[in-house]
Amino acid sequence: MKERLQSIKQEAITEIEAADTQKSLQDVRVQFLGKKGKITEVLKGMGKLSKEERPVIGQLANEVRDEITASIEEKADLLEKQAIEEQLKEETIDVTLPGRPTHTGGPHILMKTIRDIEDLFIGMGYEVAEGPEVETDYYNFEALNLPKGHPARDMQDSFYITEELLMRTHTSPVQARTLNAHEGRGPVKIICPGKVYRRDTDDATHSHQFTQIEGLYVDEHITMSDLKGTLNVLAKHLFGEDREIRLRPSFFPFTEPSVEMDISCKVCNGDGCSVCKHTGWIEILGAGLVHPNVLEMAGFDSKKYTGFAFGMGPERIAMLKYGIEDIRHFYTNDVRFLKQFHQV
Repeated sequence: MKERLQSIKQEAITEIEAADTQKSLQDVRVQFLGKKGKITEVLKGMGKLSKEERPVIGQLANEVRDEITASIEEKADLLEKQAIEEQLKEETIDVTLPGRPTHTGGPHILMKTIRDIEDLFIGMGYEVAEGPEVETDYYNFEALNLPKGHPARDMQDSFYITEELLMRTHTSPVQARTLNAHEGRGPVKIICPGKVYRRDTDDATHSHQFTQIEGLYVDEHITMSDLKGTLNVLAKHLFGEDREIRLRPSFFPFTEPSVEMDISCKVCNGDGCSVCKHTGWIEILGAGLVHPNVLEMAGFDSKKYTGFAFGMGPERIAMLKYGIEDIRHFYTNDVRFLKQFHQV
């Protein structure tokens, strides 16, 4: 029986070494260690042995079983490692191949233009103020020296919700609200970016919805020279240090005197071309000294306080700066158009 056990051990080790899959190894386990396996068959014959031989053969059978079990576990670990290595070889990533680019978005060109202007004025000590887009008739018109029935209201076709509520036609109501909040005490130094609405027919240069940035500075001893100096800094920041500005007399109900600001044409450098309509100048924005009536209605003493205000359209700034010919491009969300400005 000893010889039989030794023979079983050698046979088992040989088949374990030959097993090349987990399934074939499991078959070897069943063949030798299962309930009907060869080790069990040997143990069934121990009843024929003498009392002296039984413990010896029993000990030997346990040793053979343990050796076979250890060999099977060792081979199982080896087969598992080999399987993992084969899987890694099949799933190897060739790092020498070029990577797939990740397509990322970027801020809208209008937002870039607005933030650029905001950063400039914040650096000059201004605060960014915001207000509601659904505005009262009082703040949109009356507080800005435009009483009911004033003919200047015809300059701004409006979307009325009720007789006293409308979609704001400019961001000037933010100026009026801010002046009221200061209760007649200066200084007030703000810019007001935001969306505005007018009943325009959409075309290459008009839109029923667009953006504005307005500025207001009220304090003692503010003069037209302060306004011109501020606008000069703005023009050179947006369009280059070689730009010149000029101020032309104009009319706005909420400023007196009022001006239009032009910059020298960057295409022809003032010589005259189709872009500037052969004038050498391009209109950029409107401005002026705050009308005394506006200050008085907000509780400011117009004999003590003066100020200036200005307003511009970021769409027009961006169109001139980047050569965009149609305002509708800003709002149609054509990615082919928008991605041109990701690196601006």
